Amino acid sequence: MTIVALSPHSVELLYAIGAGDRIVATIDHADFPVDAKKIPSIGGYYGISIEKVVSLKPDLVVYWQTGNRPEDIERLKSLGITLYNSDAKTLSSVATTLSELGQLTGLQAEADKVAADYLAQLAMIEQQYQMSPPVSVFYQLWPKPLMTVANGSWIQQIISICHGDNIFADSMSEYPQVNVEQVVMAMPQVILQSENHGNVSGIDWGKWPMIPAVKNKHITQLNADLLHRPTPRALLGIRSLCQALDAARKK
Repeated sequence: MTIVALSPHSVELLYAIGAGDRIVATIDHADFPVDAKKIPSIGGYYGISIEKVVSLKPDLVVYWQTGNRPEDIERLKSLGITLYNSDAKTLSSVATTLSELGQLTGLQAEADKVAADYLAQLAMIEQQYQMSPPVSVFYQLWPKPLMTVANGSWIQQIISICHGDNIFADSMSEYPQVNVEQVVMAMPQVILQSENHGNVSGIDWGKWPMIPAVKNKHITQLNADLLHRPTPRALLGIRSLCQALDAARKK
């Protein structure tokens, strides 16, 4: 069986269930595990080469409804290629995706085991933090314009599991644009930044020492791949975010 995986997270999922060696093509930034870097890229978020997909004659194309170009997906559908949308919207649905990929690849037993282990660890983390005192947090997704997360977003689910109190949780959109003044007024105990040079260096929070997160040095950079990709590695991202909030609780 040969597979084309059109997102970095779908490559991770396929490797997790033991189907990584069946991937014959993927897109840019598919970098985990290390072997994934050897897989030929046929495009990126800007689009893919339909001609290359056709020439590979894959038995399965795993696409990403949110991240791939709609016109590319429609073209693949018109060609009669077997497609699967890997686009988990909730932390728990990562397990569903793993099981469904297991069914499609004939690796059901392996996939179900990985899925069950993931859910067990997720439940363990949730139980660990459900009685923890809430900590007010600002999640800096991007600095210019200043973007954050709110209810309905993937990151908000992680903040909730860690018993964080997102200062912008009730915004109108899942990824609202805000301003520095709003953050200063909310006085978060913790500021979290997705670890990216352009993001981390984009705002000097030290200019506002009255913010508790700044005063107490609770500004933490987190690995964006661990936090943003819907894969079993999200468990590592969740734990790192929870630990950042724990540091503020101990102050």
